[in-house]
Amino acid sequence: MKMENPLTGSMISLDEWWMPFTANRHYKAAPRLLAKAEGMYYWTPDGRQVLDGTAGLWCVNAGHCRKPIVEAIQRQAATMDYAAPFNMGHPLAFEAATAVAAVAPAGMQRVFFTNSGSESADTSIKIALAYHRARGEPSRRIVIGRERGYHGVNIGGTMAGGIPGNRKHFPALMSGVDHIRATHDLARNAFSRGQPAHGAEFADELERLIAFHDASNVAAVIIEPMAGSAGVLVPPQGYLEKLRAICSKHGVLLIFDEVITGFGRLGAPFAAQRFNVIPDMINCAKAINNAAVPLGAVIVKNEIHDAIVEAAPVGQIEFLHGYTYSGHPLACAAVVATQKLYAEEKLFDRARAVESVWEDALHSLKGARHVIDIRNLGLVGGIELEPRPGAPGKRALEAHIKCFEAGVLVRFTADIIALSPPLIIEKDQVERIVETIRTVLTALD
Repeated sequence: MKMENPLTGSMISLDEWWMPFTANRHYKAAPRLLAKAEGMYYWTPDGRQVLDGTAGLWCVNAGHCRKPIVEAIQRQAATMDYAAPFNMGHPLAFEAATAVAAVAPAGMQRVFFTNSGSESADTSIKIALAYHRARGEPSRRIVIGRERGYHGVNIGGTMAGGIPGNRKHFPALMSGVDHIRATHDLARNAFSRGQPAHGAEFADELERLIAFHDASNVAAVIIEPMAGSAGVLVPPQGYLEKLRAICSKHGVLLIFDEVITGFGRLGAPFAAQRFNVIPDMINCAKAINNAAVPLGAVIVKNEIHDAIVEAAPVGQIEFLHGYTYSGHPLACAAVVATQKLYAEEKLFDRARAVESVWEDALHSLKGARHVIDIRNLGLVGGIELEPRPGAPGKRALEAHIKCFEAGVLVRFTADIIALSPPLIIEKDQVERIVETIRTVLTALD
């Protein structure tokens, strides 16, 4: 399968790239291509402008191709392209870790760099196991996730994740885990604004699971404070507080997967601060450096780091884990520039200020054709559509394609339209996203 590259006039093949999380045959029959980006917009190869309603993939929080970030990467590429992270270091890695720690909750100032959210999930699980072993409790090996949770696609994240389609082909990975139920309760909480009123009691299931496995065998609970990839599932009021209390009661570590919610998406540096519920570890990636160069991190409570490090003899590697590209110089340059940009432009505060405009605009779609629920928090929105009989997911896929053709990029998961625009979005752009969706839904079968 070939097509002409409109930028160069040369013919390119679509066969060789096996695309991730994509219906490859369907996509390649009518590809949707992006060629340029700046601020709130993409451009297609033929020059058509597309308003970005998804911040790329939940990640370009400061907007596309921001000059300070671009220049920082360019300078670093010309200065030092790579430095080994094992028993060596470079100044930017330490500076980047300090910048991340500066916005983390108090007492969480230890940062382990990875290359993605998937690697962060696996890393945090290994840290939990190492911590309990260092404290003389090696029997704590069970990890508890949540139904409809997403923690990337590496072994640990697939194991702890709760999206059935992501797990069904890999049964050999599924031992040593259990799951509490998801928080979504359409019957009681449809069209909630912000945190739903009902569902805090769902956290009580964690108490039952810990008792079933015995606390002496349970290492950690890993959840997204707000589930994103499963369709924007906002935690009910009081739910996260209950989870924190149960974990603390039984000595179980609580891991927040904030790959989506981290760095301003909810109007605070992290969801932990938005909800005032502090976990033991935070997994992050995506907006940590505006997605300019792949990078992730696990932010760890100081005492967890200290327990692992101090349990090993001096001169011995304390935590046998890491990646060739941990703390990559270009990625770290982007971290430092991005965190500075967030602070200078007060983008986290700006997201909180725009939240009410965003919420009102989204909920104006109540009553629009096919809409059965709307969910929002911070600058995130989920619009759930009634599934087409016998064809689940097809309606949202068609909405995604039609919105793109109309000049607005939205994401879909199952029959849910998911939205997460860059934090620099303006009111008229909010209105354009919503009105485009309204028009598209009106025309859909």
